[in-house]
Amino acid sequence: MTSLISSLKRSLTRLLILLPVLIGLSISPMSVDALYPTDTSDSSVGRDLHGQNLQNTEYVKYDLSGADLSDADLSGAFFSVSSLQNANLSGANFKGVIAYATRFDNADLSNTNLSGADLLKSKFPGANIDGADFTDALLDRSQQKALCERASGKTAESLKCGSISAGYVPASEGQNKFNPGT
Repeated sequence: MTSLISSLKRSLTRLLILLPVLIGLSISPMSVDALYPTDTSDSSVGRDLHGQNLQNTEYVKYDLSGADLSDADLSGAFFSVSSLQNANLSGANFKGVIAYATRFDNADLSNTNLSGADLLKSKFPGANIDGADFTDALLDRSQQKALCERASGKTAESLKCGSISAGYVPASEGQNKFNPGT
C-alpha cells in the first residue's frame, strides 16, 4: 500500500512539473505589434521633429540619424544606445536628459541647452558645439577633454575647460593620492 501511495505521489509530482510545459507548448505564440526601435520608418518618430514638445519621451536603441530636432523640447527625455548622428539639434532643450551611450557624431548642437544632462558613455566626434550649454552635465573625462579642444566662449565655461588639465592626472603618472607610498 505504501509503495502504491509513493508511486502515485511521484506520478503526480511529474504531472505537476510537466503540466505547465505542455500548456506552454500548446499555446501558439501571440502576435504583438512591436516596433523594432531602430526601425523608425513606420513609427510616429519621424525625421522632422522641429519645435516639437518631446518632454520625458524614451528612445532606446533608436536611430534618429539626420533627424531635425532643432528647437525641440526634449527636457527629461531618455536616450540609451541611440544614434543622433548628423542630427540637427540646434537650439533644442536637452535639460536634464539622460543620453547614455548615445552617438552625436557630426550633430549640430549649436545653442543647445544640455545643462544637467547625463551624457555618460556618449560620443561627440565632429559635433558642432558652438554656444551649447553643458553646465552641470555629466560627461566622461575623455569626452569632456575632447569637447574642450573645440570649445570656446560660454561653451568652454560650461564644460569647465579651464579646470580640466589642473585636476586630471593619468593613472600612470604622479603619485597615487589614494594609496600613498605606492
